[in-house]
Amino acid sequence: MNQAQGVPAVRVNVGTQCPGLLVSNEWDFNDSPSHVGRPIEKPLYKKRLILPSPPTASSCLTEKCEESRYCLNYLQDEIGGFARCYEMTDLTSNKMYAVKVIPQSRVSKPHQRDKITNEIELHKTLSHKHVVKFSHHFEDQENIYIFLELCSRKSLAHIWKARHTLTEPEVRYYLRQIISGLKYLHNRGILHRDLKLGNFFINENMELRLGDFGLAAKLETVEMRKKTICGTPNYLAPEVLNRQGHGTESDVWSLGCVMYTLMCGNPPFETLDLKETYKCIKEVRYNLPSNLSPAAQKLISSVLQKAPANRLNLDQILGHEFFTKGFTPDKLPASSCVMVPELHPPSPAKKFFTKMAKSFFGKKKAKGEGLLVLPSQPCEDGSTPAAVAESAAKVLDTCLSAMPAATRNPPCLSRPEPFLWVTKWVDYSNKYGFGYQLSNHSIGVLFNEGTHFSLCDHTIHYCLTNNKHFTFQTSALPEQLHSQKQIVELMANYMEQNLMEGGDLHCEDQASSSPPPLLLQWVKTDHALVMLFNNGTLQVNFYTDHTKVILCKAADGSYLLTFISRERVSCTYLLSMLSEMGCSAELRHRLRYVVQLLQHHADA
Repeated sequence: MNQAQGVPAVRVNVGTQCPGLLVSNEWDFNDSPSHVGRPIEKPLYKKRLILPSPPTASSCLTEKCEESRYCLNYLQDEIGGFARCYEMTDLTSNKMYAVKVIPQSRVSKPHQRDKITNEIELHKTLSHKHVVKFSHHFEDQENIYIFLELCSRKSLAHIWKARHTLTEPEVRYYLRQIISGLKYLHNRGILHRDLKLGNFFINENMELRLGDFGLAAKLETVEMRKKTICGTPNYLAPEVLNRQGHGTESDVWSLGCVMYTLMCGNPPFETLDLKETYKCIKEVRYNLPSNLSPAAQKLISSVLQKAPANRLNLDQILGHEFFTKGFTPDKLPASSCVMVPELHPPSPAKKFFTKMAKSFFGKKKAKGEGLLVLPSQPCEDGSTPAAVAESAAKVLDTCLSAMPAATRNPPCLSRPEPFLWVTKWVDYSNKYGFGYQLSNHSIGVLFNEGTHFSLCDHTIHYCLTNNKHFTFQTSALPEQLHSQKQIVELMANYMEQNLMEGGDLHCEDQASSSPPPLLLQWVKTDHALVMLFNNGTLQVNFYTDHTKVILCKAADGSYLLTFISRERVSCTYLLSMLSEMGCSAELRHRLRYVVQLLQHHADA
């Protein structure tokens, strides 16, 4: 809940008949950051709270038990027409709270009073990292005041409204925290019974807190469960609608609806008619979008099962491949509340490269130290980093195994078949991604989120993470891609002005109408940069002496191996010739390094 967001400009006149009120009669709720939630003059009083608008006719209150001073900052949210939530500051400690204010008129009947009492008594007993903290409460003749932990980023509902859909890593990030809090409740025999986006609150550090226990209840045996239909319609389980009562499985069903909503943009059973929604729920009739990953589709299907006994439990959900094989960020940036975050998922080869760092460099590495693995990008032709690495490892290992001892390299090919290779590169992954220039002077960038952007003459090739490829003329580029084009041009300009080409090997310009090779994955270790391309090309740049090894496939299916020396002089060989005649110790040492590296990749 950023104070500058979502707060309309409102001027509210407060009552002037309250004795002891040391404040102006006006509060100014302005939508500029410097004014939001700031009174014209701060109120100073003993347990007196000023409300910016109804529910009460009185604008202040006195709590006689103890003396405390509170300053009302602004209205946070409406709570279903039943209560309002305000941000208030304790002027003694300067601590801020979210204060749930419930008019006494709303709890005039015994069952309404019991509901609030039960909520307070239950919430007071809870203490968990992912549950909103309860502080204290009191009441007067006008209202009941419940002081809670302030979650300044508001709720997942606000994030969902701004973003409409979240990425799967973000969904995993939030679901892990929800499940942690929910397991705590279930282990204490408590059902939440109203899991929905608006009840998952986000604090300043982007940590999730489960809140609003107005419908929470103790878990009873099947026979003793209340048959009341309560909760939010789009998230109700079939057994609840069939008046079979709530169980832990009902909370799991709601969790599945939450997961679906975050990834698909709307609840799974949402319709324009409530009766139709209930019918869809009872029949478990919903659509799974094809853009979801297979793991996400399987998990949703395993949770949204009609029979409660057939649903996964919370531990089984965490053990599902959606979580075990998918990347979960340790933390999300605050900007992700309104825009897609730039995440840095480890590649499928992270385990392999960690092993490689230990075995090759002869020392233990701290997790991630000196080792950077950035996004892998499958391609339309089905190429993957693992497939390219496995193929390259196989042919190089076969070559080394057959290679006789030698002290020098065989003669270079006089006119080798031209191929594309990386002549310059720049690592800007701390902000954008990895940029490179190919030997035909085209520029490519693999962005952190996995999209790929290539600029060749006046043609742009754009590849999405779902493998869709688009080609545009620069004059007809869609507006939403202009910012990425500017980043590509920024990197191109930097490489042009600051970097020299990595060798003397040139090639003829490739026709701009055909896409240049697509960078699938890049990996930085302490000693080398590894790049894998969708056309099967492997390039390894060694930092210390600027030597390079490039393996590519010729048009006739044979393999070419190019070695660029520290003097930036290139020499290309048929791999079969190296296998028959051998090579220098300098080249053999590097080939062994590359093979061991790739074999680990294939085994990972």
